[in-house]
Amino acid sequence: MIKKEINSCSNGLVEEIKKDYRASADLGLNRCIQCGMCTSNCPAARHSNYDPREMVKMVLDDNEEILENPDIWNCFYCYTCQSNCPVNNSPSQVNQILRQKVLQIGGKNERIYQFLTYGYSFMEFGVGLIPTDFFEIRANDFGEKYREFKDKLEDIRDELGLGEYILTGEDQEEVKNILIESGFKKRLKTFKEAGESL
Repeated sequence: MIKKEINSCSNGLVEEIKKDYRASADLGLNRCIQCGMCTSNCPAARHSNYDPREMVKMVLDDNEEILENPDIWNCFYCYTCQSNCPVNNSPSQVNQILRQKVLQIGGKNERIYQFLTYGYSFMEFGVGLIPTDFFEIRANDFGEKYREFKDKLEDIRDELGLGEYILTGEDQEEVKNILIESGFKKRLKTFKEAGESL
């Protein structure tokens, strides 16, 4: 049986994404039929202007304006799009690669700056923590129960027999050293400087 890819055109952005190490070997990007299943099930699309179907369409059209679209930063990588795609495409993977491309070319976007707090929490605590700037937003979204949950989180973890979720001592130092040696810390500084110049 001969498999024919629906979008068989060869273009720069598609080829770049398919060759990226983050793309799975069976990524069905060229098989996208624009059915919209990704968008109809996407939680981020439900609450923002993010549209995974449109993002993939722009990639297939080799339209690099997608890199300047602030809505690509609304995806939170839940992979719902991938799990619902009938042709095994993963807008989530495509999105990750696009974001990395934006970071590599030094894109200046306020959304990049907001993500820095995750990076700094990895450096400081060894884990990614929700930025404190988002606390009030989440508290407003989820109501007073969210505040109560956050206030009692340590007690709940103790009751469940769970340990600390923030690394300490040698574990924390080991993660920090890995992040320094891998160039992560240096990259954070570059993005911070770019954010401050906005």
